[in-house]
Amino acid sequence: MAPVWAQSGKVGASGLPLPRFVSFRAVEVNLRSGPGVRYPILWVFQRRGLPVEIVDEFDTWRQIRDAGGTTGWVHQSMLQGRRSVLVQGQGEQILRKQPGLGAAPVARLEPGVVARLDHCTDENWCRVEVQSFSGWLPRDTFYGTYQNEIYE
Repeated sequence: MAPVWAQSGKVGASGLPLPRFVSFRAVEVNLRSGPGVRYPILWVFQRRGLPVEIVDEFDTWRQIRDAGGTTGWVHQSMLQGRRSVLVQGQGEQILRKQPGLGAAPVARLEPGVVARLDHCTDENWCRVEVQSFSGWLPRDTFYGTYQNEIYE
């Protein structure tokens, strides 16, 4: 099944699909109320690699939504196409050697850990990398992909 953004058919001013996931390029990113430096700063993110969703575009500005649903505008230079995920949930998530709940554990990840997205092969599991560890996480344990998205 095609990812949500491919199904929507919506394309931004950049020619890229909307919505789509990206991550922060910089350690410090200002979230503004509108697309320009004259708009007030609503929030300052301080987390390089954090996944966010681009939901709209205006000139060199991107309207983003974070894992908590907060939206605002950031300059495109603060974003990169490299995909990452944010571990969520009430407790530790187990990174597994293979996709499947019975697979051997590789590491335990606390909520809030940011991992690099390697690929998603089906609707339930994605391979991620965290520091020197790599393995598989169930898609419902993190933010940063669309349901049924195949990512390679």
